[in-house]
Amino acid sequence: MPNPVLTHFCRASTTTTTTLPDAPIPTPSKNSKNPTHSPFQTTCSSSRLDPGMDCKMRRKLFPPHKKIEFIHKLQDAGVSVVETTSFVSPRAVPQMADHKEVYQGLTKKEGVKYPVLTPNMKGLESALTVNVDRVAVFVGATNQFCKANINMDTVDDALKKYEEVVKKAIANNVEVRGYVSCVCGCPYKGYVDPHEVAYAAHALYEMGCYEISLGDTIGVGTPGSTENMLSAVLSCIPDKSVAVHFHNTYGQALANILRSLQMGVSAVDSSVAGIGGCPFAKKATGNVPTEDVVYMLQGMDIDTGINLEQLIEVGEWICHLMDKDNKSNVALAYLSQQDNSSSS
Repeated sequence: MPNPVLTHFCRASTTTTTTLPDAPIPTPSKNSKNPTHSPFQTTCSSSRLDPGMDCKMRRKLFPPHKKIEFIHKLQDAGVSVVETTSFVSPRAVPQMADHKEVYQGLTKKEGVKYPVLTPNMKGLESALTVNVDRVAVFVGATNQFCKANINMDTVDDALKKYEEVVKKAIANNVEVRGYVSCVCGCPYKGYVDPHEVAYAAHALYEMGCYEISLGDTIGVGTPGSTENMLSAVLSCIPDKSVAVHFHNTYGQALANILRSLQMGVSAVDSSVAGIGGCPFAKKATGNVPTEDVVYMLQGMDIDTGINLEQLIEVGEWICHLMDKDNKSNVALAYLSQQDNSSSS
């Protein structure tokens, strides 16, 4: 008998087989007939330490100088896009009260992009005072999630609100990235029709967002539902303007990313060591670990420009600092091998 919890989110299923390389830390082959290089991009959410952390982390203020150090470590490892902070109300999220201090404290590296989240006009105006050049806005694919997340009754209400934010950002020569949440399932509604996702994504694209990140916020997507969702979105938005953002709640994130790559997507959001979550989807795990994504891509001869060993060290550093478990399977395997080598 089908599990009613799972069928609540799913309307399609597929079976896929993925063979990963055996080498602990593979590197792209110089002799590969079809290596892929610079077109691929990974976006690493760094100081989305709040509100994306669990309740334990939400009760703890994270020092701004450590956030800055974290971002510097990520860029030194080769991460080309680091989401740095959120310009939200300090009353609502006291952990992000240091957003200006963090952004202004960065030693920026040439070729690295540092987008920030701006959930409303006030957040954008605050970001403009510190010369931010790239911001992000976000909307849920369902009315229910918009109400819970940003207190907007409908998706259309949220889009109308963000239209003014996007317009002002572009007028100030600031690029805007759009996020659509709950693209494969909603914690309040359940199943999400792919055309609901396409509707929100297309609206953000028409506003002027240069890229739309499609987020499986609660991690219920499968390669089948991912394909259905992307088919709808790619029918109205070019693939070069689409990114994917998969949480790994059901262990499907890498399979979903692989299917997305096969459909033409070349930008993937991830989180080092898999830290994060969603305060409005209580049991959702963090975004797919960056280490696991990079390992898979390197095994496919796709060059992300990221030093995997260095990235693993960054993941261990932040997990130790936060007293959190490392959720990256690749990191855990690599570190175990290192421990075995040192003890033998």
